[in-house]
Amino acid sequence: MPVTCAGLYRLFALLSPAFPVGAFTYSHGLERVIEDGDIRDAASLEDCLAALLRFGSGQADAILLSVAHTAARQGNPDGVRETAALGLALAPSKERHLETSAQGTAFLDTCRKAWLPSAETPAGQVFAALVPQQGLLPAWPYPVAVGLTAAAWNIPCGPTLTAFLQAFAASLISAAIRAVPLGQTDGQRVLHRLEGVITEVCRKADKAHLSDIGSAGLSTDIASMLHETQYTRLFRS
Repeated sequence: MPVTCAGLYRLFALLSPAFPVGAFTYSHGLERVIEDGDIRDAASLEDCLAALLRFGSGQADAILLSVAHTAARQGNPDGVRETAALGLALAPSKERHLETSAQGTAFLDTCRKAWLPSAETPAGQVFAALVPQQGLLPAWPYPVAVGLTAAAWNIPCGPTLTAFLQAFAASLISAAIRAVPLGQTDGQRVLHRLEGVITEVCRKADKAHLSDIGSAGLSTDIASMLHETQYTRLFRS
């Protein structure tokens, strides 16, 4: 199913850097990797992000988004809940749990106040059942929140995955530009070269199941744990 102009507009808005989820305050553990000297230039940043996307949290988040999107479109709230619970459980450190849950919950809170989807479709009904219009929200992992909302807005999964991973990479590149530091042009070169990696990860995730999730991103997972006690920090993770 192709994305419509209205769907594209909504996707741009939901995954814009201006959407108030606080992504700019998190580095996903990269600040510690930079502190240890393993990211020191554009080439080492590209290598780290490509590995995260292919073998670490990037591919796991892409699968979580895809599965949540499918469950919502099928009118299956239990499937979305199961995916959300797994998404929170997969966080390898306190800070990474905060990163995904704070962003996911803020995302849904903004959606219910400003971008509330219609409840006329099965996915819209799942959104209405799981995201009450008032009161505190439980913790939601960010990719699951995005998958649920995109389905409720009738935005296809493929474009949503691409936009989500592009925003993920762009946010981490922005963190590296500030912390390494790197120039803006170097950051854009890295984002450009990651296009093929993101396309590959999206293609695989679009047909994946929860049982396909696995991670070999151990160094960045450990870095996110060490970041908790890092003396000088710009970021919350």
